[in-house]
Amino acid sequence: MTANYKTKNANVVPSYQEIHRDIIELSKAQNSQAQFQLYQLYSKAMYNICHRIMNNREEAEDMLQESFTEAFMKIDTFRFESAFGAWLKRITVNKCINALKKRKAELVYTDTVSDSRYEDEEFDNKGLTVEQVQYALEELPEGYRLVFSLFLLEGYDHGEISQILGISESTSKSQYARARQKIQQILIQKGYGRQI
Repeated sequence: MTANYKTKNANVVPSYQEIHRDIIELSKAQNSQAQFQLYQLYSKAMYNICHRIMNNREEAEDMLQESFTEAFMKIDTFRFESAFGAWLKRITVNKCINALKKRKAELVYTDTVSDSRYEDEEFDNKGLTVEQVQYALEELPEGYRLVFSLFLLEGYDHGEISQILGISESTSKSQYARARQKIQQILIQKGYGRQI
């Protein structure tokens, strides 16, 4: 712990934001070593976000680099009003969404016919591995995968997703429900899950 964090009460633990404050302040002063530290602290989590949204390793790596480049260009606007990770995550998600919009990714709407055998079935996900679920996620149509990732994995609500993607809130909800159904269908077909 650095001297900046010493208090009269030795039992007081600095908050997560305070621990990174020195690194962020040095990064604002264009200290490349501090910027590299921030990259090391957050790059894995941000890469995972990029990969879930882009569904392609090379594009995810590109988006990761672009996100950090933009973050370091705008770091002087970070005011410690939220966690640095949340601020960086917003930049990363926006970068990925904008890249998808540029390539004109379209959401799959209700014209997609689902397999009715799976519609009302419960799904036992006990014993599933992360790799199995990730495989199913990668098999989803882009619109389903995007809404599913933003809602369940990135923590956005349907109102926020509707604003980010320029769709209605009800479309976001239906896309998420269909994505869940499709994931269950994929996992059952591959023998990873069983019907209850």
